[in-house]
Amino acid sequence: MKHTLLAALAATTLLGGTAIADQTEISRSITDIAAGADRHDWERVRGAFADTVTSDYTSLWGGDPVTQPADELVAGWSGFLPGFDSTHHMVTNHSITSIDGENAVAEADFTATHRIGDGLWTLGGRYTYELTSSGGRWLVTSLTMTALWETGDRGLVATAGERAAQAK
Repeated sequence: MKHTLLAALAATTLLGGTAIADQTEISRSITDIAAGADRHDWERVRGAFADTVTSDYTSLWGGDPVTQPADELVAGWSGFLPGFDSTHHMVTNHSITSIDGENAVAEADFTATHRIGDGLWTLGGRYTYELTSSGGRWLVTSLTMTALWETGDRGLVATAGERAAQAK
């Protein structure tokens, strides 16, 4: 009886440790995308993605979700985000909604502030992430942004793109 109880406790501890490690790595990938983008640390951003990623920003821009190499997605972001004087993508309330073997789904709330001079565009909503486990990391294979509110000048995105293009 004592052996069975110890074995059950050991298994629970190991499984709990794995679950905690998974949650930590999933949150790390989510954070690496937002914090890396704000710091223009494109290697950090790229390291959070699988080689191919689907991004869905249709709730904000319309159109269709896009599946592309992660390098192209990151190149797109690096082509306009530096055109802002500053950005702050605060991603909070990470919630892992499912882990099934090598696949996971997570959600997080966000507020994204973009500034040029005195102009601001702030957006808030939720992200849903699909991830896959690879080499001890959880990598994002899909992200869907659901815009819930915005304030300020959305036109700053175009201005940022122009400024970034001129700086090259």
